[in-house]
Order: sequence, then C-alpha cells, then structure tokens
Amino acid sequence: MLENDRQDPFEDRLGAALRDAGDGFQADRAALVTAGRARGRRALLRRRTAVVGGMAGVALAGVGGALVLPADDQAAPARSTAASAGTPNGEATAATAAFTGDDLLRELKGLLPGGTYGEESGRGSDHQLGPAAHLVYDDGAGAAAIGMGFARVEPGSARVRELMACPDHDVTPYDDCSSDRLSDGSLLKLYQGYEYPDLRVDTKLWTADLVTAEGQHVSVSEWNSPAEKGAPVSRDEPPLSTERLRTLVTAGVWREVVDSIPKSPKPSRSTAPRPELPEVSGKPVGDTLAALLPGKLDVVARGGQESEYAYVVVDDGKGRSLVQVNVQYGMADAAGQLYAGGEILPDGTRLVTRQGPGEKAGSGVVMWTVDTLRPGPAGFRVVISAFNTGDQNKDATRDAPALSMEQLRKVALSEEWDRLR
Repeated sequence: MLENDRQDPFEDRLGAALRDAGDGFQADRAALVTAGRARGRRALLRRRTAVVGGMAGVALAGVGGALVLPADDQAAPARSTAASAGTPNGEATAATAAFTGDDLLRELKGLLPGGTYGEESGRGSDHQLGPAAHLVYDDGAGAAAIGMGFARVEPGSARVRELMACPDHDVTPYDDCSSDRLSDGSLLKLYQGYEYPDLRVDTKLWTADLVTAEGQHVSVSEWNSPAEKGAPVSRDEPPLSTERLRTLVTAGVWREVVDSIPKSPKPSRSTAPRPELPEVSGKPVGDTLAALLPGKLDVVARGGQESEYAYVVVDDGKGRSLVQVNVQYGMADAAGQLYAGGEILPDGTRLVTRQGPGEKAGSGVVMWTVDTLRPGPAGFRVVISAFNTGDQNKDATRDAPALSMEQLRKVALSEEWDRLR
C-alpha cells in the first residue's frame, strides 16, 4: 500500500545526501546511482501519494548561532589534508582539508548557545553517505534533536528549485515559510512546520536550507522533542529561533565542509555516460489531469510540484473530492513487486487497483487508486488516486470519491499521458 505520514524533511534530506554524495562510491557509480534513484523515486511516490503530494524535500538536520574559528586558528580542530590523487584519466584532484564527524560536532556546539548535549553522532566528509552531524541539545528548557547535512547540488537545477520551494499550504499545514536570495547570491529557505502534517502529534519541525551560488548545500533541522519521531514533546518550540537558524546555516565553515566532500573522478573518454532518467514537468501533468476529468466535475483547487506530481480538488455538487496523479520514469524494475496479481493488458501495460481507507488522520476517508506501468525499458508509470474528501488530513465530506474506479482507470490509461514521454 502506498504510504507516508508527512512531508518528511529528514528522509528527503537523506535521499538528497545519498544522491549528491553517491559519487564517492568506488564501485560502478552509474549502476549504483541508477538503481538507487529508482528505489528512491519509488519511495518518493509512496510518500507523495499518501500525503496528497507530500511536498518537495528539505535536507538532513541542524542548529543555532555564534562564532566559528578560522581553519588556520591554533584553537580550531585539527583536520587531515587529503593528498592529491591521480584520476583514471591522468588528472589530479586538488588537496582538500577533510572534516571528521567529531570536527562537525565540535563546530556545531560552538555555534549553539550554552547548554548540555547528548546522543551525539557524526559522519566525516569522506563518508559514503556524505557528512552529517546530529545531537540532542538542552538549553535548560527541554531536550531537542538538532542535526545538519551537507551536499553539492547543481546551481540552477530542478533540485535547487525543489529545495527552495515552500510547501503547498493546501496540503501541508505549516506556520511559516520564506525563500529569499541573499546578497552573495545564495538562496535561503526558512521553514516552521510540523513532523506530522495531520498534527496528530504536537512535534514541531523547523528547518533552514542554504544553497550557495557555487552549489554548496547546507541544511539544518530542529525539533521540540529529543527525537524526530517516537519521543514525547519536551518543550513548546524548538530551541533555535529563525534568526539563530539563519546564523547557523550561513556560517562560513559549512561551505568548507561541502568543499571537502571528495569529488568523483571524470569518466574515461572511452566510457559513454549513462543517460539520466527524465522527469516530467509538473505543469503538463496537472494540465493533462484536469483535461481528462469528466465534464460534470468542477475543479475548485489545483496544485502540485515542479515535476511528476499534481492534484486537483473537484466538486460534483455532492462535496469536495481530491484527485491526484504521479507520473514517473524508471519504474520497470518494480514491475514484479508492485504489479503482482494485477492485469497485463494486450499492449503489455500492467495495471493494479486498490480500494481502502485513507492513510492520514481524516475520519472515514477512503482512497481509490489505479496504478499503471507502460511497457518498455523506460518504465513509465502513471498512478491516479481519488479520495472522498478534499483534504485527506480532514474528515470525509462524502460517501465515495467523485470518480468511480472505472473513471479512474480510463484516466490512467489515456493516451494523453504518452504525450508527456
């Protein structure tokens, strides 16, 4: 069953770190990245579908603001310097100052107001999953989890636009979100929201994301609980104010951390690069969904993400009903797992249907789904779901979704989706 309980910044950040740091593997990088991306996209689809499109991910996890010693200060932590190394095509990589997990924790504590610490963990800049730091911090008002993550992103890419986009308020409740460009060209997003979008637990999640003009990505997250999940709320709000988060995420030392992440060697000229899986723009997805709806339905709201996901809220005079669609490439390897026991149509398209309760907090909510996979190596997947409410975090507003299973099937199998391929 497709599932998720929130816009999951920590998991999305981990996924981003895995993608961005994947170059550090010494095995067949292209194969690992391709396989990992397919698995990640399957997980993302499950999260999006359950959360009515759970919004674009944030990054790893974080903390508060003070003074950072320069790297050449005698009081600064000692760091190892990686010697230049030859690449397979004879080029040398520049020497870099490596950070250990202990270095990151030490820098993080130096930027926090006075307090006590516990449950510390850190990964160095040479770790395969990328550098990260996490601790439980108590300023005297209650224990709070704080963490940081670091990665490289391509400046101006879709990934940057996702990171800087505030969630859709119609589907993800939050208290505040801003995204701005700083004087040095960096992009900064500050977000104050909740661990669970259905608000069934009062755990708050506040985050900060910085992407510099050079593509250095620094992320910070904090909770008003000693753990992001599974721990009781320990204070009214996370310990670091918006200004302290801003001070922390923009500290110069973190850019050095990103720069210290080993870069992968350039591929040999004799090795043809494997093509990236394409992403379908979210606007055509939304336009196609709206155009395929039965004429008797009035679209009262619509939205989505920059790529692959869109939704509409429709009303046929009997109450609002959410209809959402996910469109993805690269899902062929999931055919046996996701479509076992389903239909195989004459053209080779695989199809499964699901009818069950909604997976959010809304009382009486049902979710009807038609999941299709077109034949071919690209693995083109179209998943349509409808609900008997306009917001699955709230109670049902009607007995059944506004579209029948047969209508959902017709929409999912429409040849109009093939125009997006």
